[in-house]
Amino acid sequence: MSGDDPLEETESGESAGEERTRSPSRRWTESAAPSDDGAERVRTDGGAVDDVALDPWGSSSVSDYRKLFEEFGIEEFDDVSDEVPNPHYLMRRGVIFGHRDYRPVANAMANGEPAAVLSGFMPTGEPHIGHKLVFDEIIWHQQQGADAYALIADLEANSARGMSWAEIDEHTRNYLLSLLALGFDLEEGTLYRQSTNREVQDLAFDLGAEANFSEFEGIYGFDGETSVSHMQSVVTQMADILYPQLEEPKPTVIPVGPDQDPHVRLARDLAERMRFFKVTRAYASFELEAEERDLVAAFYDRLEPAEFDDDQLRCLHVAEALEATPLAELDIDASVLESVLTKLNEAGMEPVRPRTRFFDRRATEEAFEALIDAVEGEKRVYESHVDAFEIGREAAEELARTIEVENGGYGFRPPSSIYHRFMTGLTGGKMSSSIPASHISLLDDPETGYDKVKSATTGGRETAEEQREKGGRADECPVYELYAYLLAGDDDEFAKLVYDECVGGERLCGDCKEQAAGLMREFLEDHQEKRAEVADLLEAADIELESPRR
Repeated sequence: MSGDDPLEETESGESAGEERTRSPSRRWTESAAPSDDGAERVRTDGGAVDDVALDPWGSSSVSDYRKLFEEFGIEEFDDVSDEVPNPHYLMRRGVIFGHRDYRPVANAMANGEPAAVLSGFMPTGEPHIGHKLVFDEIIWHQQQGADAYALIADLEANSARGMSWAEIDEHTRNYLLSLLALGFDLEEGTLYRQSTNREVQDLAFDLGAEANFSEFEGIYGFDGETSVSHMQSVVTQMADILYPQLEEPKPTVIPVGPDQDPHVRLARDLAERMRFFKVTRAYASFELEAEERDLVAAFYDRLEPAEFDDDQLRCLHVAEALEATPLAELDIDASVLESVLTKLNEAGMEPVRPRTRFFDRRATEEAFEALIDAVEGEKRVYESHVDAFEIGREAAEELARTIEVENGGYGFRPPSSIYHRFMTGLTGGKMSSSIPASHISLLDDPETGYDKVKSATTGGRETAEEQREKGGRADECPVYELYAYLLAGDDDEFAKLVYDECVGGERLCGDCKEQAAGLMREFLEDHQEKRAEVADLLEAADIELESPRR
């Protein structure tokens, strides 16, 4: 595949139609940062979600990705991309647009330290080119040295979608064959089904003790009509996400679409709740909420201890300074000020001193005693926490995790995540497994794949003359997405050439689709040959291809 292939003009461009959902931009700009090899990198246009909740089982769609940053706290991938060793082309082109706490994973891979990647597949239909994004992300992380896990979410498929076990088994085989054909290393990686992994089910039971129905109601909209099996499948997915850390805590990334973010947020919360100790910054013997702590920290930095009688800054002094400061200047709610003043005044003349706090969340008595013994230097021991004055926050986190694991706890690190853009359907709108013409199955006959691309909606103008004059709308074109997401492979220059020729009016839609259709046919031919080659490997793999529940 080359960016130098000659293109012949056709008589006209093709209209995208008025109702098609706009694809996110992948514009190549002069201001784009260069990659390590000197090639320009695709820049993203950022974030908003349509006026629906992100629903792992629904029809969430995203038209403006900025709102995912603003409303859900997803971070821009550009902020961490420079720290990623040998970034995948999906990262370079902005297809992977966001993350939660990915930096620990990137740093671990860069330094040759333990890391893991896991994602799951609900076997409700044939694997298609949208699923290939996740396959590729798992395989790339595995190639960078991370432990790789791929799971079949068969319990979810049965409980949430009502799939029969016979249907699930058929789709399971197809998903796994494509994963292996694309390069998943079976000897170094782990494949499993939810329904037959006892460790996952045992972990799900433990996690379920920390979750409740009202939480599921708020996150997922569950109600009195939701089956218990569906709720159980959610807890099982939380166990899946944390499963790579059962042997040892390590940075773990979950590559998903943004509709799966509710699962990631809940898993991060549960990972924290399962910890024996919570490590925080503190300034006195009592506990402060986050906003209260920030307020006391600010006044600790502002006030001079030498201004007081015995050169000691005390809780009463901070309270007096707060009371003398107008509320508008503090920029907090009156309730926060009232709460922190109450705590400071009750403490009275207790000195205000920064310290690192180990708060006992659910530690055994033995673990709490072991922590006390392990904390070196000056410390204060209370009924439910230990304050240490000579250890920093990062070192304290590692100490707490070590003590926890040595005393039978999990020591989970909050799982990280990366998010890729939804692919636009070939017919416009969201790509859907239930609309065959909107997607290309990895099992499609190569000629069928060719025909689907040839019939696809484009971002072209109404006429060839208008296309040459104004240029095409590559940012709104499902066919250009095929180049950026799949057909250009690792060749950034080819993807850039297609984009530039389109928006510059040199490339018309008929020729562009002909080239894309030919490349798609070649991809499907090659992929299906490889599926046949790895069939024996799958049969010998340590995973049940036929469910015992069948």
